[in-house]
Amino acid sequence: MSEITIRARLEPGDIGYIIYLHGKLYAQEYHLDRTFEGDVAIKMGEFAKTYDSRTDYFAVAELDGKIVGSIVINGLSDESAQLRWFLVHPDARGRGLGRKLIESAIAFCREHGFQKVTLWTISELKAAAHLYRQSGFTVTREETHEIWGATRTEQEYELIL
Repeated sequence: MSEITIRARLEPGDIGYIIYLHGKLYAQEYHLDRTFEGDVAIKMGEFAKTYDSRTDYFAVAELDGKIVGSIVINGLSDESAQLRWFLVHPDARGRGLGRKLIESAIAFCREHGFQKVTLWTISELKAAAHLYRQSGFTVTREETHEIWGATRTEQEYELIL
């Protein structure tokens, strides 16, 4: 079995590939439509333009030279951070990779003095929600509405550091 490595460095091509993975996998697994990929592309594009390694964390997991996971911390100006674009490809699931990615992101937040971390997700992402709760996140808000081709419940999670 090949070893998965985590690279905490943003390189050319990473943003586009992570957008692709989100679009492809979330359509297959959760039936999100093309508007989801469009939203990810817009927001990741904005992140890429303003990325600052002093306040932002970007990590990808690689297996045999191919990206199979991602996580981002977007540092905000009010001593809080937002966890974004957490994903583990089906080929890399069941190896503890999701937990490692979340732990690395939270460690970055602690090392950089953030007071809290928030994230938004949808209720269908049960495995991710389980990992968030195991890491100490709690649901602080829910909103049900039409988004990405269906009626979905978005959830905001928060972790106080």
